[in-house]
Amino acid sequence: MKIFKIIPAVLAITLLSLTAGAQKLKNTSGDKNILKSESAINIEFTYENMSVGKYKDEQEYIKDKTAEYNKKEAGKGDAWAASWVNDRKSRFEPKFIELFTDNSNMKVNADAKYTLIFKTTSIEPGFNVGVMRKNAEIDAEVWIVETSNKSNKAATFTISNVPGSTAFGYDFDTGQRISEAYAKAGKQLGKSLK
Repeated sequence: MKIFKIIPAVLAITLLSLTAGAQKLKNTSGDKNILKSESAINIEFTYENMSVGKYKDEQEYIKDKTAEYNKKEAGKGDAWAASWVNDRKSRFEPKFIELFTDNSNMKVNADAKYTLIFKTTSIEPGFNVGVMRKNAEIDAEVWIVETSNKSNKAATFTISNVPGSTAFGYDFDTGQRISEAYAKAGKQLGKSLK
């Protein structure tokens, strides 16, 4: 009877270790310790030339999803498209900044010596339909630049396979899943760069 209690625990630990090891942060150029002595940083986000799921171009994804939702219910797709873009400023970026500052002990200041530019290169929105689910996931390039001269990249990184989901699987909203991926990216970067 004890074996039936041990099996779920072993499975849970295995799944946690696989999820924790999935995301990767790689220093691709420059000094990875550039922010060690800094107490403040400016943070900016860009989403140019981003792929979404199987779509190489985000605009194609938005067009298809908008049409799909509008076909089901008039106006639903238009509301979804507005939410898709608005979630960046209202959900993704605040989550990233919150976890980054908590884990790096740096304050966000537009006048800081360095700016962190977080360029999302890919989003997998995932899904959750109750009986089946797939985590959201993001990939990004991270550039540490001088705030006064943003063309001068002091350090660059890639961060890939950052999963996004909530505890117990109650993440039926796409924006919620994706915002959790940004939160995890912010946490990992905060810890690594400081």
